[in-house]
Amino acid sequence: MAFKNLVDTFQEKVLNTCLGFVPNRHDAEDIVQEVFMEVFRSINKFRGDSKLSTWIYRITTTKCLEHIRAKKREKRKSFFQSLIGMHENADRIKAFDFNHPGILLENKERSKTLFAAIEKLPENQRVAFTLHKIEGLSYQEITAIMETSLSSVESLMFRAKKNLQKTLGGFYKKNKG
Repeated sequence: MAFKNLVDTFQEKVLNTCLGFVPNRHDAEDIVQEVFMEVFRSINKFRGDSKLSTWIYRITTTKCLEHIRAKKREKRKSFFQSLIGMHENADRIKAFDFNHPGILLENKERSKTLFAAIEKLPENQRVAFTLHKIEGLSYQEITAIMETSLSSVESLMFRAKKNLQKTLGGFYKKNKG
């Protein structure tokens, strides 16, 4: 009963976080299941050093990053197999099936472009940026989730914004007006 209440309380937040990292609803829902299985298996390890929500966000972030790494490995494997003639019709990573409830962009192309740019950020920048700008978490909360210093989070956010400005600058100039 207590675990069901925990899932009911955090399920939507966890899904939204997953969608921020993995903008494919089916994959995000799979990750949500993995997160709550991990929470169930590890709840006895929760020491209370941080808030329960912080601990769950940390698990969610870890599971999302594991998923992204696995997809990249699959993509590389598929690429190398195609080079040597194996699996010529191998499935390609699908275009974003993006439907994040927390982001209301009028134009689906813009949202795809934005999330593609976020996906290209170095991992720590992507984590900090997603947790702050998409999930609305404070720098203090991100510090606890990422287990790093406040100045480190500030630096990651600064660099993430600069990298996104470089990556997206041409797209927004081209599509202005």
